Amino acid sequence: MAFEVTRTDAEWRAALGPDEFKVLREAATERAWTGALLDEHRDGLFRCRACDAPLFRSTTKFDSGSGWPSFYEPVSPDAVVLHRDRSWGMTRTEVRCARCGSHLGHLFDDAPQTPTGDRFCMNSLSLAFDEGADA
Repeated sequence: MAFEVTRTDAEWRAALGPDEFKVLREAATERAWTGALLDEHRDGLFRCRACDAPLFRSTTKFDSGSGWPSFYEPVSPDAVVLHRDRSWGMTRTEVRCARCGSHLGHLFDDAPQTPTGDRFCMNSLSLAFDEGADA
C-alpha cells in the first residue's frame, strides 16, 4: 500500500521522540496505564502524532478498563488501515494510520457496551490531542 506521507527512518527519527518512534514506526506498545491520553476527556479530535491526520473523535472514546485510550470507531472508515498481526504468538488486528502507515494500536471486538462492539485500543504515544477540533 502506498501512503501519502512517506519518510526515511532517519527522517522519522528526526521528527519523533525515541519512544514515539518505537511505537509509531516499530510497532512497540507502551505500558498499560502510563499513557498521557488515557484520562483525556475534553471535547476534541485525536490525530496521528506522526502526520497529524484526524483519527478519532472524543465522542467515540470510552473507558475500556484496558489501560490504553479506547475508541469505538475512527473518524471515517478510511482514516485507518487494518492488518493481521501474528506477533507474540497470537492473531490480532493491527491498526495503522492510513495517511502515513504508522502503528497506532490494535482493534478488538470485545466492547459490547459500545454502539459498534469494537475497541480500538490505541497507544497514547501514537496520538496527539487537538482540543475543541472536529473532523
